[in-house]
Amino acid sequence: MANLDIKIGKLQLKNPVLTASGTFGYGSEYSDFMDISRIGGIIVKGTTLRERQGNPYPRMAETPSGMLNAVGLQNKGVEYFVKNIYPTVKNIDTNILVNLSGSIIEDYIEAAEILNELDAIPGIELNISCPNVKEGGMAFGTSCLSAAQVVREVRRVYKKDLMVKLSPNVTSISEIALAVEAEGADSVSLINTLLGMAINAEKRKPILSTITGGLSGPAVKPIALRMVYQVAQAVKIPVIGLGGIMNATDAIEFMLAGASGIQIGTANFIDPTVTIKVIDGIDEYLNRHGYKNVTEIIGAMEI
Repeated sequence: MANLDIKIGKLQLKNPVLTASGTFGYGSEYSDFMDISRIGGIIVKGTTLRERQGNPYPRMAETPSGMLNAVGLQNKGVEYFVKNIYPTVKNIDTNILVNLSGSIIEDYIEAAEILNELDAIPGIELNISCPNVKEGGMAFGTSCLSAAQVVREVRRVYKKDLMVKLSPNVTSISEIALAVEAEGADSVSLINTLLGMAINAEKRKPILSTITGGLSGPAVKPIALRMVYQVAQAVKIPVIGLGGIMNATDAIEFMLAGASGIQIGTANFIDPTVTIKVIDGIDEYLNRHGYKNVTEIIGAMEI
């Protein structure tokens, strides 16, 4: 067997496969289907400082080769996570990361300080695709200035691994990646969902209550792959690739493009055991091609 161990930022992973936030619950929900401790890392659903009700229904829609969602970060807040969820996940033998979201920088800071005290949470994934209410609702991650500011302030108080999740809804994602790298991000994950919409032609109405939502699934893979390649060429910190990864071949393509690790999202809704199949598939690929270590394929695409 090839060595699948990999270090991403401050994290030591048993393999490069993680679950994408919002698609895997808190991890324990999938324990009936497989040994979840085999996964390199589990990124739990988006967490905010205070409870959020999310958007009105309908907030999900199927699209050709993908899905739209506008759940709106529904969660019970970070204090609920600490008291009720943390005790159920802290003994899982893998990396448990919290996807942290906020509407103002102060919310990020306060929640990061709380999460910093949890011994069994080695890092956070900072979601900067949230609307900055002080800036008219524009997402933090859509400008270098605001992305850098929120990462700088969180880095000041958060001492563990800081992964920053980047929005693809920008002109140059590489510039955003460089901005957050300069402010202390240990790694970047990309891409978050692309902005899309769906219409019911018979009713002449949008399908989602919010009109627009986030597009994920196989349809976004070519865009995600291109952005991962561009960012990996630009930054020195590790890149985690996600967006339409449905099987081991997809995952390997992202690693060949420069990703040190990958996240699986929408595929979890189709096959709850897909993460294990991808881990085994990567191992089979490495053995078949004579690689001894998974790090050998990172950025190994020949041009």
